[in-house]
Amino acid sequence: MDAKIKNQINLSLLSINENVGFARAAAAAFAAQVELTLTDIDEIKVAVSEAVSNAVIHGYGADTQERRYVELTMILYADKLEFTVIDYGRGIANVEEARQPSYSSDPERMGLGFVFMESFMDELEVKSELQQGTTVRMAKMLAPVTEH
Repeated sequence: MDAKIKNQINLSLLSINENVGFARAAAAAFAAQVELTLTDIDEIKVAVSEAVSNAVIHGYGADTQERRYVELTMILYADKLEFTVIDYGRGIANVEEARQPSYSSDPERMGLGFVFMESFMDELEVKSELQQGTTVRMAKMLAPVTEH
């Protein structure tokens, strides 16, 4: 284990809508190990569930012929919580365009997933390659611990 890592959990979730809620609850439980406000935990839950939902809906879409998985890695460092969501699906043709408010490849969707991730987390990095998948890395910075 990397000396800087205080805790880490890796989850492999079948790419189905039912697991979005599981990922959300897992992120909240993981975040609860450090001192955060309820608002911070709620924001983490929304950001992680949006990233996992994007992977399920847009990464793989209706392609249910094969078992597809979404990887969720949660890492606690001394100064931040980091959440990485990876799918191995279609990928995003233009990441910058996809990060714009109201953009969605599905006209039935609001296109606010990346907006929520960006506004609720302190760091957001999106890497994608067509037909290879997408990696979304998000971090919430932790307040420095003060000694009494």
